[in-house]
Amino acid sequence: MAVGNQTVILLSEQVVVLFSCALSFLGSSLIILTYIIFKDLRTTPRRLLVYLSVSDWLSAVSYAFGVWRVFHTDSVDCIVQGAISTFANTSSFFWTVAIAVYLYVFIVRSSQRVADSLELIFHLVSWGVPLAITAAALSLSKIGYDASEVSVGWCWVRIHAPDRVLWMLLTGKIWEFLAYLTLPVLYILIKRHIHIAHAALSEYRPILGTRPQSHSFFSMADMKLTLIPLIFIFLRIWSTVRFILLLAGSPARLNPVLVTLHGIGNTSQGTANCIMFVFFTKPIRSRLCTADCCCCCCCCKCGAEVHHSHDDPQRLLPGQDPSTQREEDSTSRALTDK
Repeated sequence: MAVGNQTVILLSEQVVVLFSCALSFLGSSLIILTYIIFKDLRTTPRRLLVYLSVSDWLSAVSYAFGVWRVFHTDSVDCIVQGAISTFANTSSFFWTVAIAVYLYVFIVRSSQRVADSLELIFHLVSWGVPLAITAAALSLSKIGYDASEVSVGWCWVRIHAPDRVLWMLLTGKIWEFLAYLTLPVLYILIKRHIHIAHAALSEYRPILGTRPQSHSFFSMADMKLTLIPLIFIFLRIWSTVRFILLLAGSPARLNPVLVTLHGIGNTSQGTANCIMFVFFTKPIRSRLCTADCCCCCCCCKCGAEVHHSHDDPQRLLPGQDPSTQREEDSTSRALTDK
């Protein structure tokens, strides 16, 4: 709903988006805590996921403050909130792509050494570029009250900035568009490589028997590789739609349903990551169950999961090429542990 030059945020929209922020806050916190608590699961992909979760945690907190306050002027707290959310949101885009790049190099290029060496570059880019952009926007007084034109109560690029479309692109949208293009391509290439490697092993199975646990690893990895880009696009597309409608001058961007979806999408990345990489990841789920952190209905299958997690499913099959086995093992570790 719009009044004059301002999008009015309904109470129902505030409640829903604040709830989404709370879930993202809890999900990001759980990812960080599991990394700290379970030392044996501190793989490089999961460490990168923790950095992404720090960005999502900051986003959830800053967005929640903005939605709760629903700013109406360029106040100091509006500018501070806008700066933090701009930095965190942009950093989240970079870390999301960085994880995809790491998995591509590690799995497709079969080089863990090169993949691990990229971590410093990921830090410089994923923290440095958002920080530089945010600092530039602050120094030029571009961050402030935006009348919720392309937000849901929080502050972003000032509505009266003459070049605000350019700064909307620089402080988020251009990186969002690049992520839309990059993530599907990288994950499709990874999926294709895994399917080829998995098919190369299938010739042994009719004679030597199947390996159900290994097959489940690949099934879960394949599902995650499909869901990661799809979930990212589904969550972020509502923000993109409102931005395009703003450029077109369409009042449809003020539709309450679209505004609510925008608010939920922008604040749910931490929740989605937690579901996929904590609750849908057996090593993490098993340890949460044994620590009595899961609900009672999960306890029934804990014993079986813990038993299987300590088994060695990676023994070489008779007649199997060791290099093929190593590739299967590294792929499983990179994707199921993440």
